[in-house]
Amino acid sequence: MSQYQQDIDTIATLKAAQKGSWEGINPEYAARMKAQNRFKTGLDIAKYTAAIMRKDMEEYDADSASYTQSLGCWHGFVGQQKMLAVKKHHGTTNKRYLYLSGWMVAALRSEFGPLPDQSMHEKTTVPMLIEELYTFLRQADARELGDLFKQLDAAKANGGDVAAIQAQIDNFETHVVPIIADIDAGFGNEEATYLLAKKMIEAGACCIQIENQVSDAKQCGHQDGKVTVPHEDFLAKINAVRYAFLELGVDDGVIVARTDSLGAGLTQKIPVSATPGDLASQYNAFLDTTEVSGADDLSDGDLVIKQDGKLVKPVRLPNGLFKFKANTGFDRVVLDCITSLQHGADLLWIETEKPHVRQIGDMVDAIREVIPNAKLVYNNSPSFNWTLNFRQQVFDAWQEEGKDVSAYDRAKLMSAEYDDSELAADADAKIQTFQRDASREAGIFHHLITLPTYHTAALSTDNLAQGYFGDEGMLAYVKGVQRKEIRQGLACVKHQAMAGSDLGDTHKEYFSGEGALKASGDDNTMNQFDV
Repeated sequence: MSQYQQDIDTIATLKAAQKGSWEGINPEYAARMKAQNRFKTGLDIAKYTAAIMRKDMEEYDADSASYTQSLGCWHGFVGQQKMLAVKKHHGTTNKRYLYLSGWMVAALRSEFGPLPDQSMHEKTTVPMLIEELYTFLRQADARELGDLFKQLDAAKANGGDVAAIQAQIDNFETHVVPIIADIDAGFGNEEATYLLAKKMIEAGACCIQIENQVSDAKQCGHQDGKVTVPHEDFLAKINAVRYAFLELGVDDGVIVARTDSLGAGLTQKIPVSATPGDLASQYNAFLDTTEVSGADDLSDGDLVIKQDGKLVKPVRLPNGLFKFKANTGFDRVVLDCITSLQHGADLLWIETEKPHVRQIGDMVDAIREVIPNAKLVYNNSPSFNWTLNFRQQVFDAWQEEGKDVSAYDRAKLMSAEYDDSELAADADAKIQTFQRDASREAGIFHHLITLPTYHTAALSTDNLAQGYFGDEGMLAYVKGVQRKEIRQGLACVKHQAMAGSDLGDTHKEYFSGEGALKASGDDNTMNQFDV
C-alpha cells in the first residue's frame, strides 16, 4: 500500500473516531495536503539532504564520473526555477544541489544595500535565505503534486489511467535537494560560529562551508589582502560547526573546509608552539623572517621568536599583520587541507586564481598521500575569465608541442576575431569537459558556480531594456521573454499559478466546498496560456 493510501486510511479512522464532528473533513484531501508538505521542519530537510550528500560522496569515491553540481541562487524563486528546470530537462534532481553564496548575500540581500564580500552584511540573512530557498522548493512540490491530484480526479471521473497517475504520485521526486551554505569565516569567534551554524541547520542546511580567513578581515577569495588564521583557530570553528550538527541530531552533517592560503600572504596572529613540530610550529615556519644577532638589530616594539635554534624577527607590516614567505602558498594549502580533514572536516575547498586542472590536481595529489579519499568542492568562479584562461592554456600547450601559433597574439586572445578559430574551438572543448576532467584528475566531488544567477539576471535585464526602451517596444518582451517561455514550456508563464493561486483555490474548495470564492474562473487571463 502506498504512503498516500495509508494516510487516507489513517485520517479516515481519525475522522470516524470524532463521531460526526469532523464531517467537513475529507480524508483524501487531508492526505493530499500531507503529501504536499513532506518536510515539516528545516531539521527534517537537513537530515534528509545530509543522507543524500553522504550517499553521493560514497558513489563518487567508487566512480569519479559520479560528481555533483550546483548553481548559486540568491533568492528562493531563483532556486525554485532552477530545480524545476533540472527536472524538466534532465528528469531527475539526482546529484544536483543548490549553492548559497556569501558573495551574493552581501551583494543582493543586505539591508545596507550592495556590499563587498567582506562579512559586513547581517549574518541572520544567511539562515533566512536557506529557509526561503526551501520554502520555494517545497511550494514547487505542492504545486506539481496538486496538478497530479487534479489529473487523478479527472482520470477517476473519465475512466482514465488511474494506476499510472497514482504511480506518479507514489514515486514523486521532491525538488528539495542539498544546499551547500557559505558561513564565510564564521562571523566572529567560535561561539559566534556555533550559534550561526545552528540557525543555518535549523533552516535546513545539511552542509556548511567555512573558510580559514580572519573573520573581521575577511576578503572575497578572488581579491587581494586575504589574511589567514592559525590552524588551531580554524579547527575550533570546525569543531563548533560539528557540535551544532550533533546537538540538532544531524549526525551526518557535512563540513566543507575552505583554504584561501594559495592567494593569502598574511597572518594576523603568531600561534604559540607547545612542542617542536606541532601545528603552531609548522604554521610559523612559513613566516617571512630575518635573523637577529642581538638587541641592536631590533627597534622598539619589534617581535622576536626562536626558530630552529635561532632568534628571528617576523616581517611585520605597518598594520601589524605578518607576512608569509613568498611561494609557500602550495605547501600551506596542502597542510591546511590535511589538518582540516584530520580534525573533522569532510570536504575541501581550495580557492584558486585560475581554473587549471593540473594545478588543482597537483595539490590534491599531495593531500592524498596522507588522506587517500580527500575530495573537493570547487568554485567554477565567474571571477575567472574562462575564455581567456583556456585560450591561453591551449596556446601554451600548442607552443610547447611545437605547433605554429604565429596567427595568434597570446595577450589578445579574448578578442572576438578569434571566436571562430581552431584555437578557440579547442579551448571551448576543454571548457566543456573541465568538470568531468577535473573530477577525474583532481578529486573534485562537487562543482559549483558561486554567482551565475547574479550575472543571468543582469544579462537578461540588459537584453530586455535594450529592446523595450528602443524601437522594439512591447515586442522585446513578447518575443524575447513570453514567447520563449511558451515555446520552452516554462511553468512560470502562468505566473499566477506559480505564485500559488491554484493551490489557494484548491484549499478554499477543501475548506469551504461549493461556497469557495476562487480565482481560476473563466475570466482568469491565465487561461490564455492553455492553448
